Amino acid sequence: MSKKFSVDITATAEADVAEIWEYIAQDKPETATAFVLRLEEQIGTLENFPERCRPVPENELLGTSYRHLLYGNYRTIFRIAGNRVIILRVLHGTRLLDIGLLEGLEKGR
Repeated sequence: MSKKFSVDITATAEADVAEIWEYIAQDKPETATAFVLRLEEQIGTLENFPERCRPVPENELLGTSYRHLLYGNYRTIFRIAGNRVIILRVLHGTRLLDIGLLEGLEKGR
């Protein structure tokens, strides 16, 4: 039996998802809702085996140990802490991760 993780999402990541919905909804509200629901389902799968997701390429430069879950053009940035998965950001895949995007996130959950 596999270990279950709790998945916690920061307020910043929740705001990212809301921005994604707003952006897509400008043209197609129904598509935006369907996309966000599927994205949230994908995030929920991190309860089981989050280690399956690759480390982010920026780890070496940032000195971090983050991973990302890819869905569509977006990547969910998270870290594993014991039996918790902490969702830090949900960003468009073309955006490079920098420390400014992550500062204070885990303290200000």
